[in-house]
Amino acid sequence: MTSETKATTVSRTAFWAGWVLSVLPSLLLFFSGAMKLLKPEDVLKGFEHLGYPEQLAVPLGVVEIGCTLIYLIPRTAVLGAILLTGYLGGAVATHARLMEPQFAAPTILGMLVWGGLFLRDPRIREVILNRR
Repeated sequence: MTSETKATTVSRTAFWAGWVLSVLPSLLLFFSGAMKLLKPEDVLKGFEHLGYPEQLAVPLGVVEIGCTLIYLIPRTAVLGAILLTGYLGGAVATHARLMEPQFAAPTILGMLVWGGLFLRDPRIREVILNRR
């Protein structure tokens, strides 16, 4: 079997729209991670409400910031998106378990993460749009 390698390009508009869509959820994730590291009273109350021990705040903040950084580096963006999908999936499950409508926020963030990556990375477009 032979495979042809074809150069897939992304228009300038799609590339920059993808970066805008990537940076917006990243800023929210960085803020959320920083709040977990700083552990203000509201964050600790949130952890208690969700049924998580406050000792998890710092490790979760490190994971959140780390996954977001991996996502923003073009060479590792796909891995970062996969890791963020898992992280955000945990947030969805946590809120769904408590029957809270806040599960929509991490769902939307995950959609923005993948939408931004789809627009800025031709490899993702090729995988998703390949209709052989």
